[in-house]
Amino acid sequence: MSPPSRRLQTKPVITCLKTFLISYSLIFWFTGVILLAVGVWGKVSLEDYLRLSSENSTNAPYVLIGTGAIIVIFGLFGCFATCRGSPWMLKLYAMFLTLVFLAELVAGISGFIFRHEIKGVLQDIYVNALDTYNQTDSQSMAVDKIQEKLHCCGLTNYTDWKTRPYFEKNGIPKSCCKETTGCTTENLKDLQKAADVVFPEGCFLKVTKVMESNLGIIAGISFGIAFFQLIGIFLACCLSRYITNNQYEMV
Repeated sequence: MSPPSRRLQTKPVITCLKTFLISYSLIFWFTGVILLAVGVWGKVSLEDYLRLSSENSTNAPYVLIGTGAIIVIFGLFGCFATCRGSPWMLKLYAMFLTLVFLAELVAGISGFIFRHEIKGVLQDIYVNALDTYNQTDSQSMAVDKIQEKLHCCGLTNYTDWKTRPYFEKNGIPKSCCKETTGCTTENLKDLQKAADVVFPEGCFLKVTKVMESNLGIIAGISFGIAFFQLIGIFLACCLSRYITNNQYEMV
């Protein structure tokens, strides 16, 4: 048993650590909300692009959604464990923070790596999507949404559709049309007439730019919040150690 004088000396230290850890846990809970929001935003904003490249896409948005939801729950647990001053709860909290740190690193690295591999894989994927385009499957629907959203047509320009099987029967897809007026099958089958009614720019560079930008944001936020967990791990371990070594009791 530690002498009373020593316990009185360590009490302010423990109180200080508890104050910092409670404040950290509240901030930690808020970062969970941020991660959840960023994951949902990434899923929604990249949905068409991820569906287009489903076999080679990143899981970063899904990792962030799952991690964010769990953080919201365990952030509250961290506040409870700190208020109770329970060493085993604090150790469990520190262990959870370590797992969250690793999960966010995985999400950040996944988004960062895929961001720099986009140009290498996206062109082949997009070419295949144009070759198999039929307006009904998920890849074709993704192509339509991309062309409508980014105001583009084909891979490098609208003439890319001329060599596709779909063009022979239907011409250029209507998702390439600037407006519905004049966007007839007759005009879409004639490249000269189509030049006046469809978007002239290709989609490849635009899609690459959007994905690089959005995945860069996801990776940056993941790395930033991940290293923030190290503070919580340090505080939780220190508080648990002080409480155990000095036999501190809550009154």
